[in-house]
Amino acid sequence: MSFTAHHYTNPVIPGFHPDPSICRVGADFYLVTSSFQYFPGVPLFHSRNLVQWKQIGHCLTRQSQLDLEECGSSMGIYAPTLRYYHGRFYMITTNMQTFRNFFVWTEQPEGPWSEPVWLDWPGIDPSLYFDEDGRVYLTGTNSFEQKEPSGIYQAEIDIESGRLLTERRLIWEGTGGIAPEGPHMYRIHGKYYLMIAEGGTDYGHMVTIARGDTPYGPFESNPDNPILSHRSTGSAIQATGHADLVQLEDGNWWGVFLGTRPVSVPFAGRHHHLGRETFLTPVTWSSDGWPVFGEGGTVSEKMDASALRLESETPREEKDGFDHRHLQFCWNFLRSPAEEDWSLDERPGWLALHGSAITLNDVGSPAFIGRRQQHFRCLVSTLLNFEPSQLGEEAGLTVYMNERFHYEIALTYNSEFRRKVIFRRRLGSLWKVELEENFESAEIVLGLEANASIYSFFYSKPGGERKLFGSGECAMLSTEVAGGFTGIYIGLYATGNGHRCMNLAYFDFFEYTPIF
Repeated sequence: MSFTAHHYTNPVIPGFHPDPSICRVGADFYLVTSSFQYFPGVPLFHSRNLVQWKQIGHCLTRQSQLDLEECGSSMGIYAPTLRYYHGRFYMITTNMQTFRNFFVWTEQPEGPWSEPVWLDWPGIDPSLYFDEDGRVYLTGTNSFEQKEPSGIYQAEIDIESGRLLTERRLIWEGTGGIAPEGPHMYRIHGKYYLMIAEGGTDYGHMVTIARGDTPYGPFESNPDNPILSHRSTGSAIQATGHADLVQLEDGNWWGVFLGTRPVSVPFAGRHHHLGRETFLTPVTWSSDGWPVFGEGGTVSEKMDASALRLESETPREEKDGFDHRHLQFCWNFLRSPAEEDWSLDERPGWLALHGSAITLNDVGSPAFIGRRQQHFRCLVSTLLNFEPSQLGEEAGLTVYMNERFHYEIALTYNSEFRRKVIFRRRLGSLWKVELEENFESAEIVLGLEANASIYSFFYSKPGGERKLFGSGECAMLSTEVAGGFTGIYIGLYATGNGHRCMNLAYFDFFEYTPIF
């Protein structure tokens, strides 16, 4: 994200941050996004101007809140909704691993958040609406297990216990697009507005809206639906949808939504690998009382920010020296991390990873921490201290989409009883160690340089000259090839490839530098 005095650049939260939901408390804005199979779950952001966002934590930080054991890629936490009511923040979501809906709450957004309040509510994408009369409504999709008619369902709920007070009712079937989902209810201008996503979360994605005189309708569809869609356009932003609205103190309205930024690959079409990102747009109102997103339902990368109070950028922290007792908020584990697999205390100032039998190819929880790739062009490096002494022991740097699609550069120990640096590519059922060289030192700098189409990997001795050591196409790790709903993580890992490592891998720093 960048800005000038009168403009900002979309996305405002780049990288894999889909399904944004937003609320305002006074002059402060809070936003959450989906996290799928990554732990902690549901990243939480704060802003004072809608453009400059800072992550302040996660809503789900304990395994009692978030069960991701053997969670499939692109399962886990879907489409959270964040709301504030009478001094409490509420975050409601679906854990697709257990296929259960729940909410947590807190009085301080930084946490800790409560234990889950489990709901007797099927479907996905649950949302809460707090009406002016004190009633609370739970809105979500049809049940997939009970084969209900497709559409948006609603019931009244006791917000203290999570108990339903009324039966589920189908309130709107949408406009006919596939997968009506992501509902949010608002009361504006004396009407109840129901905004949803349709068309599937791909290039056909769109936002539609209806309104009625009661929370149950009947709902009148906006004749100008969809109110946001980049379908069949040549825009650099695609797959726009799953939006949420927020009103500023000055009365103006804005919307956040997800979108992608595909890269065109010669003879292979468009591919996106950074994931679905969070975008921002002003929202105006037509003379007949319907919201208008951007310019007639489309949004650009460069947007007018004259109505927002932008601040000077704070210096970007590009290097993590692992000098604190806790990981920075940008870091995630895969699924449910084992406490014995990582430490910041084992060797102060270093991240220690104790490789288990689990590998990056497994639907498990390897010794891994990763952060989202948020820029097409970036430079990444880490200093690894590792003395593998058994066959299969390995530690290094990975570019990871899922267990079937990833690249890594690593230090390992092979059948010749030699320490080697290797470069490997895993693409579906095909994998190959493409390059390997002897490397006698226990300390090695591993890194990569990315542009929009290629990852170029390198290694060096500390303070030495870099050696280019393999490359891989970004498109091969894209959603169009690898599938799923997530985006690229760049991570540090260790594994014994079938057995627990005898030796720990120590990482002195991790440096991520965007290239503008």
